[in-house]
Amino acid sequence: MHAADASPTDSFHRLYYDSAVWKDTFWLGVRTQKCPLDLWIYQELVHELRPDLILETGTAHGGSALYLASVCDLLGRGEVVTVDITPVEGRPRHDRISYLTGSSTADEIADELEGWVAGREQVLVILDSDHAREHVLDELRIYSRFVTPGSYLVVEDTNVHGHPVLPEHGPGPMEAVEAFLGESDEFELDPTREKFFLTFNPRGFLRKRA
Repeated sequence: MHAADASPTDSFHRLYYDSAVWKDTFWLGVRTQKCPLDLWIYQELVHELRPDLILETGTAHGGSALYLASVCDLLGRGEVVTVDITPVEGRPRHDRISYLTGSSTADEIADELEGWVAGREQVLVILDSDHAREHVLDELRIYSRFVTPGSYLVVEDTNVHGHPVLPEHGPGPMEAVEAFLGESDEFELDPTREKFFLTFNPRGFLRKRA
């Protein structure tokens, strides 16, 4: 697409993303690396769903886990289990956060998460680890079973591979979502979660049918 053909929304999206300011975004002093408009949507989801448990893949510095735990603090309910293959020193300590180290698609991690999910009435899942199509598709197949009816499976960074950023990325989360929805009718896209126009997760908010 030529620049002259781009929509104003896509043009601003690329401008914002390419500035890399999202890499310099912090929650309570911890690097978070999220679009602030998506963080706002997350607090709306947590307030509406009141999840007992939030599962996150892709911990990085722990900023998003701390953000979600902070919202849970305000509500007096919920905890966060976050998975990353790489341990990082100095991640925030919080009573509502538990860190797991390992591949998000490893059998031993999935087995451990089964224990965390058991008996929970409301579970929200956020996928934000390796953004290669096959890895995300594996995550979708594994983690979809943890999502409770009416809750969400959020796939981060569906904007890469030209949707509308990083056209050179190669098939990624967006393509994984398309493949997954072709396999399963348990989930539906919720475009209302893209109401601020700028989201790093276009077509990435999947609601599990009740």
